[in-house]
Amino acid sequence: VQRPIDPNKEPVLANSPQAKKRARQAEKHRQRNASMRSMYRTCIKKVESAVSAGDRDSANAALVAAIPIIDRMVNKGILHKVQAARYKSRLNASVKALS
Repeated sequence: VQRPIDPNKEPVLANSPQAKKRARQAEKHRQRNASMRSMYRTCIKKVESAVSAGDRDSANAALVAAIPIIDRMVNKGILHKVQAARYKSRLNASVKALS
């Protein structure tokens, strides 16, 4: 089901059964992708907050937890592999700077 642009108007729905199914799938995928994006962003924020607090042990633990999640987002198509590599590199550099 397509989300309405104007909340006062009815959403424009698909006519054919195939288009209706694709609209249902698109909404389901949109919600799942939003959840996944939130998950990896939260992991990144945990590392950054530990680094800004100067806590080396918790920053390292958060980094170890964040790297597989970032890699999983690449496999699911949420993140591009170059963007994930950039995130991991910058997080790793910030944690190493605490040492």
